[in-house]
Amino acid sequence: MKKLLLGMPADELRKLAGASGEKEFRGKQVADWIYRQGCREIDGMKNLPDAFKISLLGGYEVGRSETVKINRSKDGTFKLLLMPAYGELIETVGMPYSDRFSCCVSTQVGCSIGCAFCATGACGFKRNLAVGEIIDQVLTVQEIALREKLLPAGGRVSHVVFMGMGEPLINYDATLAAVKLLNTELNIGMRNITVSTIGYVPGIYKLSKEKLQITLAVSLHASEDSLRRRLVPGMSRYKLEEIVEACRAYFDETGRRVSFEYCLLKGINDSKDDAARLAVLIRGLNCHVNLIPYNAVEGCVYRSPEQARVADFRQVLEDASIVVTQREQRGSGIEAACGQLRRKSL
Repeated sequence: MKKLLLGMPADELRKLAGASGEKEFRGKQVADWIYRQGCREIDGMKNLPDAFKISLLGGYEVGRSETVKINRSKDGTFKLLLMPAYGELIETVGMPYSDRFSCCVSTQVGCSIGCAFCATGACGFKRNLAVGEIIDQVLTVQEIALREKLLPAGGRVSHVVFMGMGEPLINYDATLAAVKLLNTELNIGMRNITVSTIGYVPGIYKLSKEKLQITLAVSLHASEDSLRRRLVPGMSRYKLEEIVEACRAYFDETGRRVSFEYCLLKGINDSKDDAARLAVLIRGLNCHVNLIPYNAVEGCVYRSPEQARVADFRQVLEDASIVVTQREQRGSGIEAACGQLRRKSL
């Protein structure tokens, strides 16, 4: 199995060039081809010496994915089914907005957490993605957005959310390396990058020590431990108070407001009492709550609450002086919304 050039920062590529007997600036040229020109093959790097290309071909490949399928939504959102460099299908999503273009990336093939309402968990866990396989998703979304004129000529993906398949903080090293590379090689600002977690407490503490200016989004989905254990069985070892305490540490270390994601399930976690308990749980923490009315998943019994019930839930939080937003539902018609990614090829 060859190593991937995609996922290596320019400094590492410079060292690789030097180790191959080339001037180190050749490594910077490789980085330019991969990250700025979207080159998919080593042979396509026209300004590299033939000897260097032959050397690279002996142990490396660029590492770009194959696009197996594209699903498009009327709002411009599109979902890609990709075959990454090391195999096993994954999904990623491109989302155009009036003021930005976002990409939702996966960090694992499948997921081990098994959230009761999430399609990805039903797939089971296959493997972690490599750094290059994460970065490839952004480059591929950008290519397609440019080709389909969802981005202007010379435009680029401006925001990346690690909210696709998998738990980013379990695949910690690849997630962290991808975040840094998005910033240094794709020029995406740290504050335009969001890393989501289902509440993996050791990962939150570890990430806080990096002192990055990214946004941390923590999926709670319940305001009492018994319900959370039922909805999120793979994280049942961590109590809600432990998760929130880790988030306080994250804010103390980074100064960055934490976002709490809360998927509203009709008759399950959407009552005013649920909202009141949530308000008490996160009281005093610099945070905001992002409400996500449930997106239907084939085979799941859960339903989305009526908008009036969502409004009541929101009002309880706002009355407690908590900043609340409601997730704009994009791509649900093509199963590209929150909780709907599942490696579906048909």
